[in-house]
Amino acid sequence: MKLLDLLNGVSYQLLSGELEKEINNIQYDSRKIEVDDLFVCLTGFEVDGHNYANKAIEAGAKVIICEKNIDIKENDVTVLLVKEGRKALALMAANYYGHPTRKLKLIGVTGTNGKTTTVYLLKSMLEKAGKKVGLVGTIANYIGDTKIKSERTTPESLELQKLFKDMVEADCEYCVMEVSSHSLYLDRVYGCEFEIGIFTNLTRDHLDFHKSFDNYYDAKFKLFQRSKSCVINVDDDFGYRVLRDVEKLDNKEIKTYSIKNESDFKASDLMLKEGDIHFRINGEEFNSVLPGEYNVYNALGAVGAMSILGIDKELMRKGLLDVVVPGRCERIGYKYDIPYDIIIDFAHTPDGLKNILETLKGFTKNRLIAVYGCGGDRDKVKRAELGRIGTELADLAIITSDNPREEDPMVIIKEIVAGIKKSNYLAIENRVEAIKLALGMAEEGDVIVLAGKGHENYQIVNEGVIHFDEREIVDDILENKKK
Repeated sequence: MKLLDLLNGVSYQLLSGELEKEINNIQYDSRKIEVDDLFVCLTGFEVDGHNYANKAIEAGAKVIICEKNIDIKENDVTVLLVKEGRKALALMAANYYGHPTRKLKLIGVTGTNGKTTTVYLLKSMLEKAGKKVGLVGTIANYIGDTKIKSERTTPESLELQKLFKDMVEADCEYCVMEVSSHSLYLDRVYGCEFEIGIFTNLTRDHLDFHKSFDNYYDAKFKLFQRSKSCVINVDDDFGYRVLRDVEKLDNKEIKTYSIKNESDFKASDLMLKEGDIHFRINGEEFNSVLPGEYNVYNALGAVGAMSILGIDKELMRKGLLDVVVPGRCERIGYKYDIPYDIIIDFAHTPDGLKNILETLKGFTKNRLIAVYGCGGDRDKVKRAELGRIGTELADLAIITSDNPREEDPMVIIKEIVAGIKKSNYLAIENRVEAIKLALGMAEEGDVIVLAGKGHENYQIVNEGVIHFDEREIVDDILENKKK
């Protein structure tokens, strides 16, 4: 591709070299450079790409995009200065892959909790309407039914645009995607125009990254500046702030949803039946295989978006009944001949833990046992809150490890325990042993929830990433009990 075509829409200053060049590919990782590639120097939190510019040139790079002056040893290399490297990367990636989002209808979901479930609901409903759908999310990426491993909630812009291109080539009409605050702040979706943006909620999370709640909010709000239509949860305090701020923007279609406050899509008459939940939206009956009030909110967001697209309500109902979301209130106890139930859930924030425990209490006949921890090298303030919530809502909380990373797991556990005012807890550092204890003490009618890992099949410890799949662990424990 011609360099000038690649730079379309990018503001830059030519520091050296020529613009009349053919470019093979774009890279921001110097280890992937091939002959005639363009290298973008990104300033990371741990690594500065500017330090690898000459390595990229040695590997064959012919163009360097940088945010500051660098000492280049080769004379025939073109060096371009830009103000924001990540925005430049996003624009060039879109140019390189032929602007695939112009051929897709993008639906973005942002919020602290509910993103994953909502995008799976959207995909299920759209597929019931006969649409081919791509999905970008935490658990995995999908092109139709083809599953692709996901490295992060929202990929870097270069990989994201490639994924969009593959969706277009596979005849996808829609792409539903989780849009994380990190991706918005780091301009991974810069230049993408969304058909619909959905706001689920905003609670304490990722403040280790964003430093303040206002920064966190500002990152989330970028999605709605880029969306033609906005679907907003107005039962959430920050939802009202989003609504007020969106109303100041021009040419936005706005739909609201709620259970408590007045809105365009209001749910009522919630009733839990054998793990399913039945409810009404504006008086019309719906039911979902995903239990809990918080999943009614997720359903409302999806229904609001589908209504904007003109999807028939009967197809929405079918989508709600057929959806499967790995690691989100996932029941695995039915696989075994046991008199109690086992649930795996991704809940790892105070609000997420509160939601799943309140939901499970609704159909727990005996005791609710919660096994959970808190991630290391992340916002420490929420640890004590997790301790308080777990012991207030569960009959027994077993506090354990959950991706301790480079922190001492017992230090994290002690900080969780610091928030506990009751005595209904145990602290066990080894998560396998914690699960084994919960299963060993379970009685008829109990519900055990393994919270925090959800879809994850790994544990991040000081030594690195190790395989850790709670489904396999439960299976091993219960099979060994038979022997």
